[in-house]
Amino acid sequence: MMEVAANCSLRVKRPLLDPRFEGYKLSLEPLPSYQLELDAAVAEVKLRDDQYTLEHMHAFGMYNYLHCDSWYQDSVYYIDNLGRIMNLKVMLDTALGKPREVFRLPTDLTAYDNRLCASIHFTSSTWVTLSDGTGRLYLIGTGERGNGASEKWEIMFNEELEKEESHMKGSGFYVSLEWVTISKKNTDNKKYEIVKRYVLHGKSVPHYAAIEPDGSGLMIVSYKSFTFVPDGQDIEESKDENMSEKIKEPLYYWQQTEDELTVTVRLPEDSTKQDIQVQFLPDHINIVLKGQSFLEGNLYSSVDHESSTWIIKENNSLEISLIKKNEGLTWPELLVGDKQGELIRDSAQCAAIAERLMHLTSEELNPNPDKEKPPCNAQELEECDIFFEESSSLCRFDGNTLKTTHVVNLGSNQYLFSVVVDPKDMPCFCLRHDVDALLWQPHSSPRDDMWEHIATFNALGYVQASKRDKKFFACSPNYSYAALCECLRRVFIYRQPTPMSTVLYNRKEGRQVGQVAKQQVASLETNEPILGFQATNERLFVLTTKNLFLIKVNTEN
Repeated sequence: MMEVAANCSLRVKRPLLDPRFEGYKLSLEPLPSYQLELDAAVAEVKLRDDQYTLEHMHAFGMYNYLHCDSWYQDSVYYIDNLGRIMNLKVMLDTALGKPREVFRLPTDLTAYDNRLCASIHFTSSTWVTLSDGTGRLYLIGTGERGNGASEKWEIMFNEELEKEESHMKGSGFYVSLEWVTISKKNTDNKKYEIVKRYVLHGKSVPHYAAIEPDGSGLMIVSYKSFTFVPDGQDIEESKDENMSEKIKEPLYYWQQTEDELTVTVRLPEDSTKQDIQVQFLPDHINIVLKGQSFLEGNLYSSVDHESSTWIIKENNSLEISLIKKNEGLTWPELLVGDKQGELIRDSAQCAAIAERLMHLTSEELNPNPDKEKPPCNAQELEECDIFFEESSSLCRFDGNTLKTTHVVNLGSNQYLFSVVVDPKDMPCFCLRHDVDALLWQPHSSPRDDMWEHIATFNALGYVQASKRDKKFFACSPNYSYAALCECLRRVFIYRQPTPMSTVLYNRKEGRQVGQVAKQQVASLETNEPILGFQATNERLFVLTTKNLFLIKVNTEN
């Protein structure tokens, strides 16, 4: 990272956490649902044979084909294979109209073999940005959408952006993000054109990318970091650099058991014991090789530094043993914020963890409080960190200097989904913290709370980990519920705790239970895979190839 990048952390608001949350109770209350048949199938992009990596699966296989217009209530859009942009706006569930065509793409999508997924972004209440998947970008003035008198979709700008395939080279490929600024060059000029254009390259499909409302910065959450490609730099050249960077071996490997950590470092050929100094402190380690600092940093947690040792093995590697102060605590990383090492997982460690998921979702509405159903205890559950995908980072880039200004290493805070709470702000993102799922609202820099913790979904980080077939994850903009769907049919709804009409008494803890968090399950009558999923405050919209389903979740007063 650039020397200016500040290493930041996300500040959790304690009052938004509920340490005594007792899990979700299954409610059998029926959820009203409605089904609409589509005139033409959704313009789905199937994976080609050469798109076999996990990253391709993330980019195409998990693409959400249903788009929500957050400027208007309960208004969703999809693109069908006739190139039509279809809109459904719901006023009354019992009197649903057919989805209506609002715009037709001039290009015939089916003629392109290697197109990407077409997408729509609702930039403001009267502007829409549209990418047709063939490399063409449209800026459309719509008037007030949903108002018959003033709504009219007109192309204000359209241009073929230079197509960059996600370049293949061996198994290496990179993802290209383009940041384009479009405006009228002169005030008297009617024509919109590109006035600024930057390209970023990274090695993984970003989980999240958003431009700050005033256009001054860009935020990206991704597993591999992104960097700006300098103007005029040969793409091949930067690709070769990226490749060599990818092949670089980790600086160290580490393993852990309940009570100790073992770190292995490969040494240069001719190293002797005299070349090496290792300094152990309770929460810090420093390795010096031939007078140069080789590895230094703050340990994730404390160690018994007096019992820690090191030896040189026959295969010219340095082996360090660290004794954990907190036995049984699973470390998600060895050094805070350090990505130069690789954790080697032991399958035996993973074995007994899944069972701990069970008490968080109950099969009955009012389970017997005497039964063993303890509240979620984060300490006891920390071993579930072993399940995490590799850690991602959250970066903010400055729009003028193109440098990284802030970095948050997300460590074990797995990225779950994003949601637009206020369309004038950047989308929020939801991360897993211990057992919970926490919602963060990014703000334009610079300010103290650049990422503000605005809501918590209790135990949801843990519950979603048990759903092996999950495809989409969402929550309502007022965070009254979260929902996830599987690839086929099933939709799970998790509501925030609400006061109960009758108070239960938990005899085990000798206290009253005044509220309950309900879990509901809906099953769609279809055998088609789910292609799109959007949540509004009142409804869930689920899109399949030929149908659009509505599930009424809340009845607003």
